[in-house]
This record gives sequence, structure tokens and C-alpha cells, in this order.
Amino acid sequence: MQLSVNGVEAFVATGGKPFEKSLPAVVLLHGAGFDHSTWALHSRWFAHHGYAVLAPDLPGHGRSSGKPLPTIAAMADWTAALLDATSARPAKLIGHSMGSLIALETAARHPDKVSSLSLIGTAATMTVGPDLLNAAEANDPAAIDMVSIWGLGFKAELGGSLAPGLWMHQGAQRVLQQSRPGVLYSDLNACNTYQNATAAAAQIKIPVTLILGERDMMTPAKAGKALAAAIPGARTVVLPGAGHMMMAEQPDELLAALQS
Repeated sequence: MQLSVNGVEAFVATGGKPFEKSLPAVVLLHGAGFDHSTWALHSRWFAHHGYAVLAPDLPGHGRSSGKPLPTIAAMADWTAALLDATSARPAKLIGHSMGSLIALETAARHPDKVSSLSLIGTAATMTVGPDLLNAAEANDPAAIDMVSIWGLGFKAELGGSLAPGLWMHQGAQRVLQQSRPGVLYSDLNACNTYQNATAAAAQIKIPVTLILGERDMMTPAKAGKALAAAIPGARTVVLPGAGHMMMAEQPDELLAALQS
């Protein structure tokens, strides 16, 4: 569906069913350079199991208008505005990578709008190497290569897709290739400069699950566990053999972790 958030048109996928504000809400937040298509499976499961689903294209991404927001804090405030625009009930926020930081910051800044958190492929600091940042700033295709190579686990690079005939590496590249110039850099820079995760974590008083990939090279499981230690009562699930792109690599295992 299309709706206005802070006066700018945004596209929000609802999992194949109309959004119903009376139902428990789930917001699925994508990672750097990606869009709502990240959540193709998981948005549909929640929509068909009693939830009102919002899987937005963040500003400047996918089908949404506007420019990409430059900071995690700005994206968190936008997420709160999205919930206001839909009159949604306090929501379960599910975020991957950059989206996990947005979810965490949203819960800290707008605690009345969030009922629980699921943080996928996350870490307290998401430092981005200078080679990747520079390539992204120059709109060099090498940036897309770096993200897709580092983002997928070993098995995924050997053709481990559950759907016959699909290649996960090229699928990730294609979504990134379709993003507008400057979007990937803006997102990576927002992750690189965000320093509030530990402080935000200490404020969280709702249920939190961290879902980590055992072979994640972008946000290593060790870093995710360090963030979990800063969140009172947080639960941690590690998916064996998974890299950073868990939605594609191990969709069923990820869904099971989100359900529990």
C-alpha cells in the first residue's frame, strides 16, 4: 500500500492481506540498500497468522519517494511516524542488519510504540571498512560485489537456495543494483556512524530476541552476543552455518526463531 509518512509517499508491503489496525502489528525493517522484498516469505507468514504487517521501503528505497535518511536516529523517528500514520497498535519490530539498529533505536526513543524486538544479524557497532564506504560513495559496482560476497554464508555461495533454479548471490546483487545512486552509501554511513546501541540497549524493558548467523562475516555472532549482554533478559538464537543474509539462506529456521 502507499501512504504518506511525514508528508512523503512511502510504499509499505502488508504480506498479501489488507492492513488491519485492530490486529497485533509487526514492522519488518530491511537492511542497507535493500527494500521490502527482503521479507517476501516472513511478511506473508505473519499476515496470514493474525498479524497486521508493515514491511516498508524506507525513504529513498524501493518504491518509496524522498531521499534516504542519513542517520539511524532519523530512521527510528520515521518508523515511529509510520506507526502513527497507520494508527497501528504497539508493534513487534523485526529488523535485519541496519534495520536491527533502527528497531533498537525506535524502542529506546519511542517505547510506547514497541511491544517486542527481534534483531537479526546485529551488533552494537556496525563498522564499515573504508574500501566498501569509498566504493559505495563513488557508486562503484564493486560495493555491491563486496556486500553480496561478504553477506552470504559459505553454503549459500555453493548454490544452497531452497528454490530450484534461483541463485542467492545474484538475487542479492540485483536488488542492490536497482537501488538509486547514493542510497547504499547513505545507509552504510549511517551504520558506520551510529554509536548509541549500547545506551539504547540499556533502556529496553520489552522482550528481545537476537538471531545471529554462525558464519556471519558482516556482523559476527560474537559481536551480536556482546549486544545481547547489554539488553536485560535478551534471548539469543544462533543459526548454524548461516551468514548475514539469513532471510534467504535459512528462511524456515529464521521464521521458527521469530515465532518462538
